Amino acid sequence: MKRPLSLCTVATLAGLAAGPALAAPLPEAAQTAVLRALDDEYHAEAVYAATLAAFGDVRPFSNIIKAERKHQAALLDLMKTYDMVAPANGYLTGDKPLEALPATLQEVCAVGVAAEIENARLYDEDLLPAVMRYPDITRVFTALRDASINNHLPAFQRCAAGGGQGKGKGNGQSKG
Repeated sequence: MKRPLSLCTVATLAGLAAGPALAAPLPEAAQTAVLRALDDEYHAEAVYAATLAAFGDVRPFSNIIKAERKHQAALLDLMKTYDMVAPANGYLTGDKPLEALPATLQEVCAVGVAAEIENARLYDEDLLPAVMRYPDITRVFTALRDASINNHLPAFQRCAAGGGQGKGKGNGQSKG
């Protein structure tokens, strides 16, 4: 005779069945959006790594590169949930071209300002609309967009205004 399942067991099984590990495959437009977001994070990491190699361990780059890696991890988790294959960072491997850095740290910071503004536009106009039917992806994308606007952009603005001398007075790397 089979033993009846406890209420706790039923609730656990129901949670597993409804959980993201069993998510249906994403449509092509949503997959493309996730891959574009990951590519954007990969590109940022490569630019910041090149900046650190060229100018030393300078802020805000030394902090923001850590945030970019956290952003990548969030996107890679989504890809795992939806059984997507994650590419390597082609900018770091040399498979994708990386533009030359400007001559001064202040100029690199100014490029960072423009890149963060473009990043917010990318999320608002292209990526978020493609995943609006997926609340988990929307949450991650919104958090990444907000980190660009609320944390990274002000840090790059301070850096550009301060002659490329990061003062470490931003919201901190733990803020995204």
